[in-house]
Amino acid sequence: MKDNWKDIKEALTSTCQEILGNNRHHHKEWISIETLDKMKERKNKKTAINNSRTRTEKVKKQVEYSEANMQVKKSIKDNKQKYVEELATTAENAARE
Repeated sequence: MKDNWKDIKEALTSTCQEILGNNRHHHKEWISIETLDKMKERKNKKTAINNSRTRTEKVKKQVEYSEANMQVKKSIKDNKQKYVEELATTAENAARE
């Protein structure tokens, strides 16, 4: 029975991957790798808050999370500003030519 189920499961998953493909979440093109790393770090800090056992530990982790959150927001803002400026210079150069 187990072997039969494994064969059925494998056939279904392989067919779905062939037909549908892997649906991966793609980030915005203007977000840098450093910002993505900061976002992962922020996510880890959030899980640390949820896994904390004592109230004092939770408060300490929340302070760390809020600092990481501010860094992520600032980094995203800077990345977007840089991207918009690059688009503007590209448009200006195209208009001149």
